Amino acid sequence: MSRPTSRREFVKRSAVLAGAVGLGAWGGGAGDGPGRAPRPLRILILGGTGFIGPHEVDFARARGHHLTLFNRGKTNPGLFPDIEQLHGDRNGDLESLKGKSWDVCIDNSASNIEWVRLSAALLENAVRRYLYVSSISAYSDMSTPGMDEDAPTFTYESAGVSRDATKLPYGLQKALCERETRRVFGDRATIVRPGLIVGPRDPTDRFTYWPVRVHRGGDVLAPGTPADPTQIIDARDLTGFMIRLVENDTGGTFNATGHSRGMGELLEGIREAEGADCTFTWADAAFLAAHDVKPWSDMPVWVPDTKETAGFARVDIRRAIGAGLTFVPLRRTVRDTLAWFQAQPAERQAHLRSGLTPEREAEVLKAWRSRADG
Repeated sequence: MSRPTSRREFVKRSAVLAGAVGLGAWGGGAGDGPGRAPRPLRILILGGTGFIGPHEVDFARARGHHLTLFNRGKTNPGLFPDIEQLHGDRNGDLESLKGKSWDVCIDNSASNIEWVRLSAALLENAVRRYLYVSSISAYSDMSTPGMDEDAPTFTYESAGVSRDATKLPYGLQKALCERETRRVFGDRATIVRPGLIVGPRDPTDRFTYWPVRVHRGGDVLAPGTPADPTQIIDARDLTGFMIRLVENDTGGTFNATGHSRGMGELLEGIREAEGADCTFTWADAAFLAAHDVKPWSDMPVWVPDTKETAGFARVDIRRAIGAGLTFVPLRRTVRDTLAWFQAQPAERQAHLRSGLTPEREAEVLKAWRSRADG
């Protein structure tokens, strides 16, 4: 296994990668650059300044498209000063969108059915195509490996929720938003269902935890078994795919996540990408549950491989691949994510938003060793 000759060398390399992230490390199968689109489109992006938005904007702009961003102006307000930005609120203030038209609307930010109802009603005759970013969480049953896009999605009944409920589960909201998009736009609708989105700019640290933790070295608590499946997608692959879908005027529904790989393969890939000096101690799901170590949050990316979750990280992505979804190597996602995180302010780096603190991890590892020794 290759390793950097020194920490100084690795930090230097990370700085170079951080620069590449800032310039736009293209995903979507674009190689060294995104190339130019066959023809420029006028694209309205609802959102555009959060996690996936900046990657989307960079890729679309480099492809030659003309962009308008609609948001509240509160998240990263200094981004893209040279791009038209319209401000409002999806709870009802869409005034700045009225009287305008675009070729395409990409809806990045809706997990509320009322938001989609309002924007779809306003934009029905103002855009040719509406792409809604949903989630594989819209599926109502995660027990079947190889689920394709025709698998059932949540209804009020399957979610066990009253139709007059004031707060709806995330998966149901996404499913309802999909249906509203199709109802209004018909074959002009495109639905993209990502899995876990990862990479630079991720505010949740749901993947970032692992490159950061593995880079720190030592004995790393690993969850479940190395065979437990995972599926992730680099934000740049996702956004490049979406831009190419609208360039091709492609309708339909697509599972947009990565190839399924074992948790062991993922962690070994991270270690190899970083040349890190660490070992993995695998603690089974029952032990972790007994010690209040939660899947997905305390142990990011991972969900125990049970009968009920057998399909969660084994989603069929063949339709998306056929429509042009491609993937950057895992090592690039790892290195770019770590470089981005190391470029953040010290206070941001001090508090990962997912995963275990070093102190808590040490406690759990000690308990695991005591159990094994006993």
